[in-house]
Amino acid sequence: MSVRILALVGSLRAGSHNRQLAEAAVKLAPEGAEVVLFEGLADVPFYNEDVDVEGGVPAAAAKLRAAAQSADAFLLFSPEYNGTIPAVLKNAIDWLSRPYGAGAFGGKPVAVIGTAFGQYGGVWAQDDTRKAVGIAGGKVIEDIKLSIPGSVTRFAETHPVDDTEVAAQLTEVVARLHGNVGEATAA
Repeated sequence: MSVRILALVGSLRAGSHNRQLAEAAVKLAPEGAEVVLFEGLADVPFYNEDVDVEGGVPAAAAKLRAAAQSADAFLLFSPEYNGTIPAVLKNAIDWLSRPYGAGAFGGKPVAVIGTAFGQYGGVWAQDDTRKAVGIAGGKVIEDIKLSIPGSVTRFAETHPVDDTEVAAQLTEVVARLHGNVGEATAA
């Protein structure tokens, strides 16, 4: 069974280390798993219930929901902005949480990881992301964590896929998330 894991990156910056981490996850996915990096979070307007009506959902939000509906699991990459979750990632979670009771997360496994410049690797933002996505209906896999500190120096000259330690940890994260999809399906 092929498992489709949708990757959402909470940084829009072209040289984002979290985006590079997501690109590495795409390359390192084990056999039977496909990590798909969602493109277009910058185009999704802020959530507004007034436009979230049949026939009125903005095209970018509809594209995000369609990608999420076809996913078996989610891998969210969160940097830390002012000690918490970036607005673009929170907005994606808000869109995917609706319609109430039938959101795209729908009990699917979710892992939250990331990297940040600080000494803790963005752990506060990742914890806030886990909280938000859990409330939004995702089945957060609490024991899958990867917070890589010092991103600006660690990845200044090296892409995460070429960092042996990070590549091994990321491979383990994706494999464990993949395994949780099988457990959720069997349950």
